[in-house]
Amino acid sequence: MAEASDLPPLVDHHCHGVVRGDPDDETFASYLVEADSPAAPGTSYFDTQLGFAVRRWCPPLLDLEAHCPPEEYLERRRELGAAEVTRRLLGADGIADYVVDTGVAADLTGPDEIAAAGGGRAHEVVRLERLAEEAADAAGTVASFLDVLNGAVAGSARTAVGFKSVAAYRHGLDLDPEPPSDAEVRTAADRWLVDREPGGRVFDPVLLRHLLWSAARTGLPLQLHTGFGDTDLRLDRCDPLLLTDFVRAVRPTGCTLVLLHGYPYHRHAAYLAHAYPHVYADVGLALNHTGARAGEVLAEALELTPFGKLLFSTDAYGLPELYVVGSAVFRTALTRVLSRWTGEGLWSYDDAERVAAMVCADNARRVYGLDQG
Repeated sequence: MAEASDLPPLVDHHCHGVVRGDPDDETFASYLVEADSPAAPGTSYFDTQLGFAVRRWCPPLLDLEAHCPPEEYLERRRELGAAEVTRRLLGADGIADYVVDTGVAADLTGPDEIAAAGGGRAHEVVRLERLAEEAADAAGTVASFLDVLNGAVAGSARTAVGFKSVAAYRHGLDLDPEPPSDAEVRTAADRWLVDREPGGRVFDPVLLRHLLWSAARTGLPLQLHTGFGDTDLRLDRCDPLLLTDFVRAVRPTGCTLVLLHGYPYHRHAAYLAHAYPHVYADVGLALNHTGARAGEVLAEALELTPFGKLLFSTDAYGLPELYVVGSAVFRTALTRVLSRWTGEGLWSYDDAERVAAMVCADNARRVYGLDQG
């Protein structure tokens, strides 16, 4: 692998929409971290691995020098306007397919808008918790809630390429692995509907389990957030190894489980992908945030993950810059890792090229049933 540009176009198997307007400087910087507050006085969130990566990869696409000061970059961004910035950045991200999680309750671009700006194709992943919350808003009784929810899962299975769960945020991954009984689901739904404010989130572990099993029974891939994320979660309850009994229990359904992000438990996710045929892994979000160290993180993921079971994602959210950074950091990291192994004679060049094709796109196309188009 001589250059990152030699790698094939990517399939981004987990990403989100971007904002349509021009964020102010503080809002822009907030997308560079998972913190829930502004940077400490006298500091900037640009002074992070992700902040440095944005300044490395994005300015040249806006006619600026790489590593230009944040103030210069943000001023140029305002000059061009959000639509032009999004067009330029997504048009240069090297991504052929976008598998978009549409479950974020925010005014973000949809899958078709992202694909149009990036010159690629759009596919949808449906967030389970959002389906439950929308069903609760529409329902007046427990029976109607469950009917609406069941219909929403079945309908989504006909149009989406997969489901996504954020049970890690809402409870943690230390859930009872077995499917709840109908009586348990009705009792939990009744309790939630009585206590819930309009628009309220679902946190009940019985309902979260019901959602996981409802998705698994459709046979579509199920993405599970694990590891690193924002302050809504408890990181110690997001270790993918907590899913071991669920992994075993769900196997007979034929559902493929995709463990997202993982960091700092990415080696744990790699083990599960290694040990269980229906488990896949990625290190998406982690690579953006580890930046210059992404090669080491990716190499660690490749220690145990079978090469046909590691997927690429950006987890881009809010800023089109995160698509560019996610793609560039991944390409650079993968090229460095494979070049080191081939240069030391540990891998052949043919094998390195074959693995690169798997990880960049082929694995995701197989998991989500995407044709080459």
